[in-house]
Amino acid sequence: MPYHFESISFCGTQPGKRLIVLGGVHGNEPCGTLAIRRVVDELESGALTILAGSVTFVPVCNPLARAQYTRAGERNLNRRLFPTKNPQQFEDHVANWLCPLLASHDVLLDLHSFHTPGEPFAMLGPKNNQGSLEPFEHDVEEEALARHLGVKLFVDGWLDTYANGVAQRQVRLDKEGADVRYGVGTTEYMRSQGGYGLTLECGQHEDAEAPAVAYRAILNTLAWLGLSGHDKPEETRGRRTLRLFEVVDKHHASDRLAREWRGFERLEAGTLIGTRHDGEEIRATETVYIVFPNPGAEPGSEWFYLARAVERV
Repeated sequence: MPYHFESISFCGTQPGKRLIVLGGVHGNEPCGTLAIRRVVDELESGALTILAGSVTFVPVCNPLARAQYTRAGERNLNRRLFPTKNPQQFEDHVANWLCPLLASHDVLLDLHSFHTPGEPFAMLGPKNNQGSLEPFEHDVEEEALARHLGVKLFVDGWLDTYANGVAQRQVRLDKEGADVRYGVGTTEYMRSQGGYGLTLECGQHEDAEAPAVAYRAILNTLAWLGLSGHDKPEETRGRRTLRLFEVVDKHHASDRLAREWRGFERLEAGTLIGTRHDGEEIRATETVYIVFPNPGAEPGSEWFYLARAVERV
């Protein structure tokens, strides 16, 4: 079955930021698609208007994964996201279309959901730096937007932690082909092109409230950037930030988590997190928070992340 790519754009009469909003990067995460369709309907009916700048909506980034209602079509679109001259997998074709579209905008809001129950949260990028891993110069703007999305929880340290995980994987598997770029997704690519962006995880995949979280975030972003002319949203109070510092891979199909962890559950030192197929126990060595626990992870892929509380947003 052939698939096509869809984007919908609205432009105001005054100059302003160029925003792009993505849904359906993963096919089993419907909240972004539903929220985008709702906002597009309001724009087309005249209930909402873009007065300045422009906004582009991509309701379904990965139509193959969406048709299958699976996380990926042939691979994870939100890893190793960059154009290629010789596309092999379906997601390579998506990237060849999506990456230039991202590069033509200033700001990205990417709407997602997650496996297990937990609180909605936004993924932050790095502080300003000129390093080789993820150079960046818009942390003030990015963090300001994050504070006005309508969520209280923030997570940072993604690519740095992923790079360390790649290094460990190289040692464990003696796998020279492991590539830090595999950790590059939509927001990382956006930052590499001079823009900034946030991934918003709106709740569990089938949470009935997740589309409302995504919808509110879109409206708040349009208002905060001055595109809709609505009053700017107030800062969310009671914010907290967790910093990823370790990714633990699943090594074997028989590796098992100790129980069905909730995302961001606090684990005291000594807590049994999971057990390897050979009986090796994985325990928290300090007070940590478990992030992205995935009991259905494939061997060789991320099983869960660990994070510490920090002062940031």
